[in-house]
Amino acid sequence: MEDGGKRRRRRRWVALGAVLAGAVLISGIGLWATDSGPFKDRYCWGAWEQDSGPRFLGDYVLRDSGTERTSAESGAPGSGGKTATCTVSVATSGSGGSDDSVGRSDDSSAGSGGSSAQPTGFHDRLTLTYGPVPEAPEKRRAWIDRYFSGSASPLPSGLDGLVSTDRAMLILPEACDAAGRPSAVTLWGESWGDGPQGRYAMPLTIASLPDVSTMLLDAADAGMRKAGCAPEEPLRITEPMARLAEDGTSAETPVCRIPGVTFTLDEELRYEQRVGVVGDRLQICSVVLRELGSQDEPAAQFVMAGSPRTAAVFAGLPEGAGQGVVRTTCDGRNTVFYAHIGAGLGDGGGEKDRRVFERFTDAVGKRVGCEPAVGTEEAAR
Repeated sequence: MEDGGKRRRRRRWVALGAVLAGAVLISGIGLWATDSGPFKDRYCWGAWEQDSGPRFLGDYVLRDSGTERTSAESGAPGSGGKTATCTVSVATSGSGGSDDSVGRSDDSSAGSGGSSAQPTGFHDRLTLTYGPVPEAPEKRRAWIDRYFSGSASPLPSGLDGLVSTDRAMLILPEACDAAGRPSAVTLWGESWGDGPQGRYAMPLTIASLPDVSTMLLDAADAGMRKAGCAPEEPLRITEPMARLAEDGTSAETPVCRIPGVTFTLDEELRYEQRVGVVGDRLQICSVVLRELGSQDEPAAQFVMAGSPRTAAVFAGLPEGAGQGVVRTTCDGRNTVFYAHIGAGLGDGGGEKDRRVFERFTDAVGKRVGCEPAVGTEEAAR
């Protein structure tokens, strides 16, 4: 039998173990409550983790007092062909907010009429969507104009997508098609500030191109798993990513150096051209109207798409030169030519727009070895 001394020592060790276990539990609860240590917030159907690399998800953006990060989900990927949406927001209220809480250009503080007064708060928002491309033609064109931006560079490793520092898009494999249309994952970043002269928009940098690409693929993998269409191996980039998009410059004639694509540009307005990838299977040119304090407004968009999944995005749009969509064969590939010219530069789909579109298809078609385009004005009627 144990003597009394041994029993007392054993009871002390048991008590000490219970105290230590309780301390560990309390410490863990404290770490979870403060979003530190091993307990991290997860966002958007579990696709992203707090402080996992991209600056937008990091703790650095929360360094100022009064700053918090929140997220919200609407719907779930694969829910009857509907679009699922998730937003992650970083908001700073009151004075003391940093001008670069996530990533803004140097001239953003002049967004409200050029005022140098300090803003009283910022709101940065990243929106993730998973679902089929829009069905209605006007909504589809607006989607194309946003994500086929000349400011974006193409994903490598055979992935059909484009990535910029403020937006990204990935067209998913055919197994994920929904409602008869290709499904896609998109990221869209936007920022605005509240100042003495009201609210004004500012450019937002989500992260570097590699980090935005990782966020995009992680979101795609999480969405495809929930939708039940994920491939056996997760989508990954196995090649270096090259930044092919040029920095925006003042629009000139011919626009984006495409022979014959000319407009009469109002010198009092700030039109900017963004020359994206210029390849055999993809060419992109965007023209935007820039105004301080407002989001860039699309003014004209030109796309040549020669890969099957990318070309599928344009299926179902009204076709013909007068509609800005024609199909042809280029070096043995089914290829789509697309243009959307806003009212500020064009004539609402009239003769002027048709001539510009035909010059675009002719110039790019000759470069990539295309047959005469299918789609005449008669076919569009």
